[in-house]
Amino acid sequence: MHRASGSRAGMFETPNEGNTLGTFAGVFSPVALSMFSALLFLRVGFIVGNAGLLTTLLQFLIAYCILVFTVASVCAVSTNGAVEGGGAYFMISRTLGPEFGGSIGTLFFVANIVSSALYLTGCIEGFVDNFAPGGYLVGTVSVGIPDGRWWRFLYCSVLNLFNLCVCMVGAGLFAKTSVAVLGVVCVCVFSSIISFLVKGHAEIELPDANEHFRNQTASYTGLNATTLQSNLWPQYVQDYTVPGDEITNFAAVFGVLFSGVTGIMAGANMSGELREPGKSIPRGTLSAVFFTFVCYVVISVLTAATCTPKLLQNNYIFMQPINVWPPFVVMGILMATFSASLSNLIGSSRVLEALAKDNVFGSLLNVVVKGNWHNNPVVAVIISWASVQVILLIGSLNLIAQINSVLFLLSYLATNLACLGLELASAPNFRPSFKYFTWHTALIGLIGTLIMMFIINPVYASCSLALCLLLVVALHLFSPAKAANWGSISQALIFHQVRKYLLLLDSRKAHVKFWRPQMLLLVGSPRSACPLIDFVNDLKKSGLYVLGHVKIGTLEECENDTALEETQHWLSLIDHLKVKAFVELTMARSVREGMRHLVRLSGLGAMKPNTIVLGFYDSSQPRDFLASADSSYQSEAFRNIASHGAPLFNLRGSEDNRMISPSEYVGIICDTLKLQKNVALCRHFHSLDKSSLASSAYRYIDVWPINFFNPSEVDPFDASSLFMLQLACIINMTPSWKKLKLRVMMCSPRDSMASGSQVEEVQIEPDLNQMERKMQYQLQQLRITAQLHKVSWEIPSEAQQGQTPLPTVQHMQGINHLIRQRSDNSAAIFVYLPSPPELVHGESADAEAYLNLLTELTQGLPPTVLVRGVSAVISTTI
Repeated sequence: MHRASGSRAGMFETPNEGNTLGTFAGVFSPVALSMFSALLFLRVGFIVGNAGLLTTLLQFLIAYCILVFTVASVCAVSTNGAVEGGGAYFMISRTLGPEFGGSIGTLFFVANIVSSALYLTGCIEGFVDNFAPGGYLVGTVSVGIPDGRWWRFLYCSVLNLFNLCVCMVGAGLFAKTSVAVLGVVCVCVFSSIISFLVKGHAEIELPDANEHFRNQTASYTGLNATTLQSNLWPQYVQDYTVPGDEITNFAAVFGVLFSGVTGIMAGANMSGELREPGKSIPRGTLSAVFFTFVCYVVISVLTAATCTPKLLQNNYIFMQPINVWPPFVVMGILMATFSASLSNLIGSSRVLEALAKDNVFGSLLNVVVKGNWHNNPVVAVIISWASVQVILLIGSLNLIAQINSVLFLLSYLATNLACLGLELASAPNFRPSFKYFTWHTALIGLIGTLIMMFIINPVYASCSLALCLLLVVALHLFSPAKAANWGSISQALIFHQVRKYLLLLDSRKAHVKFWRPQMLLLVGSPRSACPLIDFVNDLKKSGLYVLGHVKIGTLEECENDTALEETQHWLSLIDHLKVKAFVELTMARSVREGMRHLVRLSGLGAMKPNTIVLGFYDSSQPRDFLASADSSYQSEAFRNIASHGAPLFNLRGSEDNRMISPSEYVGIICDTLKLQKNVALCRHFHSLDKSSLASSAYRYIDVWPINFFNPSEVDPFDASSLFMLQLACIINMTPSWKKLKLRVMMCSPRDSMASGSQVEEVQIEPDLNQMERKMQYQLQQLRITAQLHKVSWEIPSEAQQGQTPLPTVQHMQGINHLIRQRSDNSAAIFVYLPSPPELVHGESADAEAYLNLLTELTQGLPPTVLVRGVSAVISTTI
């Protein structure tokens, strides 16, 4: 077994020496800091004071259930293979494919940007509340930093600029300091818990930002059962940090709460710097989730038991004045929010870098790929920093929090969807080493995230989903990455469902009412068959369509299976021609033998070809439609494709340009009929130009339902004629052919002893009128709209017959003349195919004569389909 080349090609890879971060520094610390963020010290009072303790605990339980189930999905993906840079985006895109992965990755980038802005806003809110005039650390002194909307925007911008400088140095510096930052924050949390337990009663001033209660105080009671009881149930009031008089509600509170605990992807975002992402991401993320949950529950219960509702509702920074040493809370606020904002800025730059490297947006992000310095995506960092600056203009932390929550919920939804799809698709290679994941956890996480998105804000949720779908469509149509071979969950799900329904599709239950053409087109030279391939695609009517090709030879003569090697080029041809078809190539000693392989084995289960389409047997010079400058099928992509030194798509049927014999061609027709398949022989389709069908030169599609070799009055009503009517009706239903009118040429044979090669029209006989009435009734029963045209012609006398039952060439020339007169302005005609002569030991003296007569019959006609049916294909019943 040869080892594949390329950095990602090997099955087993050694860790990158540049990835140095472990579980605690690389995952636990970033996740814990992101989940503490602005919520712990700045919004616990807002949540408990409005929602009450019981609803708060319920909201934390809901939020953490969603998080735990999503973490299970993240752990499943991260332990199912090598995780590279890009974190959550990398995992989602390699599972859902380029279109979904690219769209979710884009929204995840935006979510990180919004989150970084959110935490900067929270950091400056705590900073201003302490150092502005009247702030908690400044006191009543009139000096202090200026306050106001634009002053706060300036402070956020300065802090954002500092984040930019840290990111320019690299993520490693942040990771090294994150452990120390987490240590300081934990000390601050512990000091707050101690303060709740030891601090006695106090009157706390309400902030000047609260215009309704300016210069007033509210009570901190210490641990008190009455205080706890007053905080058990919801008491929604106006949020003093948001302009207007709107009262908060469950959704608004939950949006703020959830925005503070959305940091579970912070560790996954650092996947490019982790030594062992598959181990570190599950362990670090789960332990951080458990740790922060315990801290939030303890803080919420102590807050409800010590602070009056008025204090909680009107002073969101109440933890500071009640702390045993108020600067502890200041440090906790500033360090938790700043580190969280920095973590999200780093995460967003890594996602943007991954989008650029994957060529999702083509040349639009080329500058990001080129802008790396010492493995640090400098340009991606600058773009992320500038994007954060724009979001900072929103100003209000609670408004940004709702947008942030919806975007992160959408990314969690995509993660759960990816894992649910992998599990339901029963993909054998989806074997995550994380044992606590099941499809149940993914489904609960998916439903939970979807519901909570709309509870938080239906408008934001609808807009984000619509934007995601628009991105999916746009990337599917235009992204260069759509051809990336990442593996798409859609393909796995399609395979799973197709297999299931193919097993349910029972050929024994087939009914003529639901018959549809299942076409197998045998193609000798695809270069000269482009119009015919296109025509049969219109003729299939949502049925199975297979392009079959026989390569002359045996496997013993070849080093490799050349048919297998060339399949990719045939698939490229299908894409180029924009037809909905499958490809079946086979290798055989003769075309006839290969045809038997294809007819028997093409398709699957009950979905197998029922109609075999062949090109006509003649010696006309083929045209190369793939190379002709005036051809609508022209493409440079197939110019130099070769196989074993020979052109891949020859202009003849076999590799050495040999034509098959007349007996072999007729034998193919006979074999097909013995296999109970309908036969269609197509001639003159090299002259078909679909773009000209709408012109006045073409007006009709004609059906000639009579056997010109051996005519009978029952011909218009047998299986072959009904099959012709069905095909003509189908082609007339397609958009390109819809403007043409369908005509049925009613022919009545008349005996004549006259000699000569010309077939003359004679007076209409009574039997033709009767046949016309019968056909008119049949068309009405079959719901086929068609014009009936009566044509009478003479049967050749015995003197005009040859030594065989076949008519003479002169008579066929006369029939040909009549058809040309009647169908001179038809775009296509369907003609009855007479029975082929019997073959003895694969040979027949009449085979060449039979083909010569068909040649004379169809000489100079418009594109012609010679049709022979073997079974009923149309029904008059409901």
